[in-house]
Amino acid sequence: MRLTRNFVVCCGLSAIMGTALADTSVTIGLSGPLTGNQAGSGKDNENGARLAIQDLNAKPLTIGGQKVTLKLDSEDDQGDPKVGVQIAQKLVDSGAIAILGPNNSGVAIPASRVFNGAGVAILPVASNPALTAQGFNNIFRIGASDAQLGGSMADFAKNVLKANTVAVIDDRTAYGEGIATEFLREAKQIGLTVVGQDYTNSNAVDFKAILSTLKTKDPDAIFYGGYTAQAGPMVKQMHQIALKAKLMGGDGICSAEMAQLTGELASSVYCAQGGSALDKTQAGRAFIKRYKSTYSMEMLVYAANFYDGTMMIAQAMLATNTTTDRTKVRAYLANAQYDGIAGHYAFDSSGNLKGAPTTVYTFRKSQLVPY
Repeated sequence: MRLTRNFVVCCGLSAIMGTALADTSVTIGLSGPLTGNQAGSGKDNENGARLAIQDLNAKPLTIGGQKVTLKLDSEDDQGDPKVGVQIAQKLVDSGAIAILGPNNSGVAIPASRVFNGAGVAILPVASNPALTAQGFNNIFRIGASDAQLGGSMADFAKNVLKANTVAVIDDRTAYGEGIATEFLREAKQIGLTVVGQDYTNSNAVDFKAILSTLKTKDPDAIFYGGYTAQAGPMVKQMHQIALKAKLMGGDGICSAEMAQLTGELASSVYCAQGGSALDKTQAGRAFIKRYKSTYSMEMLVYAANFYDGTMMIAQAMLATNTTTDRTKVRAYLANAQYDGIAGHYAFDSSGNLKGAPTTVYTFRKSQLVPY
């Protein structure tokens, strides 16, 4: 009886000690387009987050005396608002401590309502100003807004391209319409003449009717509010009808995919990304090299921002000594100061990135390079 009793006590102590020493698993969620014509952007974001989690787990993190293992729950919202809302609820129910993304404004705006209702912090790159104008306290945009991206391209058109006349096309998505609106607002303020404004959709492949009409108006530049999947064919069709205008856009077309779709024609494309050029810093160059070595492909747009966003979530957990309290993580991010690979992160009261820099890029020898 004594042996049995001692054995039970020892086993009980071992179980308690085993529980105390067991790893704590914490999930970070990600919502993005992992399939469809925007899958390149979604996978790029996911790749950046996975590199950060790899680094954090290698340390490893210790919170509350326990080793923490981070996991990424990456969900495919397909760039579709309805699917995005379903994904948002799934990530809320999964217990994810915070969310990276969504990538698209059309997804982020309705999904943010679900996340806000659950008190979950989200770190999107979705750029429509309407996202952070809802009065929520859980949104921390880790990229530039449309006002910064669209406005910078209007200034670039006038001051660098020396354009006098411009035309605008947008794909009617929340992102495309939002960034086109900001481009138009700044263009008119600085005295550019807008000779045309047309619309398409995010599944279109034939733009010749729109472009032929614009050709008669002879714009110096055309600003496209939309994504690479449409901008690529658009550039080719501009060349086919001898429309000599330069094509401009925001971060939606600012990726290596553009050169893959258009080849040497990409040299007439100019686009804006949030953040400073990564190849201008040692940390940025190292990240680009590591990304290519790890994934055997070129980085697209926001991988570094998603790496930084993951690191900020981990920093929030460490600073607040929690692996479960979403409210503490959200409150910490509201006042965070973080120097990452893609730049400095701090947020205003609406959740916009303070002083978000933008960089204009073009393509040389099929490579995306800062202008």
